Amino acid sequence: MSDASDPGPGSFLRFSRERVRLPNGRDVDLDIVRHPGAAAVVPFVSDDEVLMIRQYRYAAGGTILEVPAGKLDPGEGPEVCAARELEEEAGQRAGRLQALGWIFTTPGFTDEVIHLFAAYDLEPVPTRHQPDEVIELVPMRLEEALAHVWRGDIPDAKSALALIHAARHAGRLA
Repeated sequence: MSDASDPGPGSFLRFSRERVRLPNGRDVDLDIVRHPGAAAVVPFVSDDEVLMIRQYRYAAGGTILEVPAGKLDPGEGPEVCAARELEEEAGQRAGRLQALGWIFTTPGFTDEVIHLFAAYDLEPVPTRHQPDEVIELVPMRLEEALAHVWRGDIPDAKSALALIHAARHAGRLA
């Protein structure tokens, strides 16, 4: 077991306490987690079918349904990251990526931004799962994925918002 206060060698997170002046003029100390950013991608198998993944997430206490995603490597752009994660986790190469926007994950304590994409014209390629990834592919209709969001079956905010943005882009939501 590692010491939570020591991120260890090669960690991509930076922890800091910063003295800041708030808009009301008050000075306070804030604990901030600096993050390099990430990308998440909704893979469209067809006009009405998406490819989700069921992934084991230790911090979440088990498996969750989500879209392929991962952190940006040093010097890597969000679109390159989305394409890489799609290949690594879902075994699909995108013929076309469409940017859908970006989100803050938890702006109360981190500057992490996740860039959202939809992927089209998919071509199968070998997966390249990381040692800590336990992933099952779950194809489903877009409407079914949205139903999982509305029921609360997808507690992962990046995945829920990526699906909502992708559905709106596809003309399925107003």
